[in-house]
Amino acid sequence: MSALGALLLRLLLAGLLFGHATQKLFGWFGGTGPAGTGEIFEKWGFVPGRRMAVLAGCTELLGAASIAAGFLTPGGCAVVIGTMTVAAVATAPNGFWAQKGGCEVPFCYGALAVVVGFGGPGEWSLDHAFGLTALADPLWGLAALVVGLAAAAVPLTMRARVLRSRGSITKR
Repeated sequence: MSALGALLLRLLLAGLLFGHATQKLFGWFGGTGPAGTGEIFEKWGFVPGRRMAVLAGCTELLGAASIAAGFLTPGGCAVVIGTMTVAAVATAPNGFWAQKGGCEVPFCYGALAVVVGFGGPGEWSLDHAFGLTALADPLWGLAALVVGLAAAAVPLTMRARVLRSRGSITKR
């Protein structure tokens, strides 16, 4: 991919993540802010909902900043992959398409983070400027994917316990 293509991909994903995060954190772009998002998170089994909403928003902003700058890119991708995996699992019962509240949006954002992780940030990035070109190796993309998925296991396990205690899911 060209340097321009990599930059545009990073900026597109970072811009979308910025909007997604600030909906949760500040109620921008039609979002409900921490209180409203926290209520949704509580229904999904993420407690305490408000704190979990703020945590999700902050991780999305952190990932967006890393990806936009192309700085420590695999780490930023891992953060986004983990956060979006949690969101995709929570919304998957509604199907895939966002129109019905499904997991389309977090799936797409997470998948784009995987692409950036495997492809690297490109020449027009802080990683490249600081000589961190080894971070563009596809093995770092694999590491970002594995770390992101492993990190998602923690809130998803906590959520499963909450849902089991509510009788929303059955033990297997």
